[in-house]
Amino acid sequence: QVQLVESGGGLVQAGGSLRLSCAASGSISSILGMGWYRQAPEKQREWIADITKSGRTNYADSVKGRFTISRDNAANTVYLQMNSLKPEDTGVYYCYVTTVRTWWGQGTQVTVSS
Repeated sequence: QVQLVESGGGLVQAGGSLRLSCAASGSISSILGMGWYRQAPEKQREWIADITKSGRTNYADSVKGRFTISRDNAANTVYLQMNSLKPEDTGVYYCYVTTVRTWWGQGTQVTVSS
């Protein structure tokens, strides 16, 4: 089993910043990819960003230039720095890690007020 613990969500005004963290623990043999999805109310889950073990990153167009994903391999932790937040960024943010399968965090709420 792999456990993912997310932190860093909250309420922020438009234009503000938040930093999400996701720490993995448990039976981790080798983490490959790490990343984030989000789900807005009454919408499907949306992929946001991912990062490979070597540090290569990919971003959805909706967050490119505003969000930065990073990871600490020694700590099995992935981060999401979110700047210039917009009300449409509101939603529950889920981290995931991929080993031989994909593991999901419990989600953390991000609310951006206008």
